[in-house]
Amino acid sequence: MKKLTNEAMLITYADSLGKNLKELNQVLSNELNGVVGGVHVLPFFPSTGDRGFAPEQYETVDPQFGDWSDVDKLADKYYLMFDFMLNHISPQSKYFQDFLEKKEASEYYDMFLKYSDFWPENRPTDADIDMIYKRKDKAPFAPVTFADGTTDQVWNTFGDQQMDLDVTKEVTKKFIKDSLVNLSHHGASVIRLDAFAYAIKKLDTNDFFVEPEIWAIIDEVREILAAEGSEVLPEIHEHYKIVRKITDHDMYSYDFALPLITLYSLYSGKTERIADWLRQSPMKQFTTLDTHDGIGVVDAKDLLTQEETDFTTEEMYKVGANVKKIFSSAAYNNLDIYQINTTYYSALGNNDAAYLLARAAQIFAPGIPQIYYVGLLAGENDIALLESSKEGRNINRHYYDLAEIAETTKRPVVSNLFDLLRFRNTSAAFDLDGSIDVVNDGENELTVSRTSADGKTTAVLDANFATKSFTVTENGKEIFTTK
Repeated sequence: MKKLTNEAMLITYADSLGKNLKELNQVLSNELNGVVGGVHVLPFFPSTGDRGFAPEQYETVDPQFGDWSDVDKLADKYYLMFDFMLNHISPQSKYFQDFLEKKEASEYYDMFLKYSDFWPENRPTDADIDMIYKRKDKAPFAPVTFADGTTDQVWNTFGDQQMDLDVTKEVTKKFIKDSLVNLSHHGASVIRLDAFAYAIKKLDTNDFFVEPEIWAIIDEVREILAAEGSEVLPEIHEHYKIVRKITDHDMYSYDFALPLITLYSLYSGKTERIADWLRQSPMKQFTTLDTHDGIGVVDAKDLLTQEETDFTTEEMYKVGANVKKIFSSAAYNNLDIYQINTTYYSALGNNDAAYLLARAAQIFAPGIPQIYYVGLLAGENDIALLESSKEGRNINRHYYDLAEIAETTKRPVVSNLFDLLRFRNTSAAFDLDGSIDVVNDGENELTVSRTSADGKTTAVLDANFATKSFTVTENGKEIFTTK
């Protein structure tokens, strides 16, 4: 297993850059050579929904993607990130099926949150249901019928293929430990804790990021992974002050606010908001502009005013290429009311200059840049996939075959992005123990300087967000320019 290194990380499904893990490895060795040093392989386990995020177990690789030997080959060359769904598992898993078959006699009975066990008599009330922090427009419960004909309801925050786990019970803790150790043994330098903030349910709370209990379970996960030499990355879409609590616990966090702030800055041409955000961002984080989900809106709350947020979302629908409100609605099975479904390239109207500036800002931001595979190839919204599946998020989940990858990497916007990333991966200026200086003299100007801890190397981004032009230098030598 390679340790986490300060190099850009690719985010991809196992079958999105080529049809399986073998072809992904081929693309990484050829077209993407030197472009990324890490790979976040989105869930590649047997799953019954949500593009892998409804896993049946973590013991095997879905055969359509390959096997553990393919994963191990990736681990020889890249630091890897895998997902662990702390909050839920598929109803088709052996654990849930045994629970349905044997009920109280099942060894997995305690793994699941039963409606009848959780609520006192004559509850939940309407007020109880209203209090629950939801990402869908109904109460997070699903009816179940046991083999003996009796019924109950179980907690399911996200959908009918994702049954929530009771992470406080010993049987669940054993499942968590066994799964995490196995993933670490197969090269997971980082484990991304998906939807961890929903994992604790507690009476008379909103059942989201319940403190202090949530820290107890994260500390347990962290201790397991530390013994295996792996890091933990808790994933949460919420107010930045909640994310900062992860930083305060000395863990890597996600910067999910940067995508909307960067869009606002590019739409308006104004740099005050992005400059303020870069100044306060921690080095121990992964930055994003795009992920397998949509562009988050809630993450930038209070970093942008409500007027600025409204301007940004409306501008996205106005200037974005095939970005429509209906694609983020129930008509396209949108799971998350706080996200907008689009590729980042199309959100910027498929504008090469604006897109490269967005990536330059991400590269110079504190932390380690993560680039989603569609974004890495400056991909446009996939309307055909969207319409054929009627799944809003599929607009940003195009399947690239080897021929298309070979062709699209020849585009100037893509080759220029690759050059910027290769520079980011090799320049000492981006030392995470180094310093950052952010200046925004004038409404449209932004200058970001990154200096290595030893003070010997300084990289500077000098940009104009109105004209979308920028220059990158290292120790005074021009590395890249669009001016």
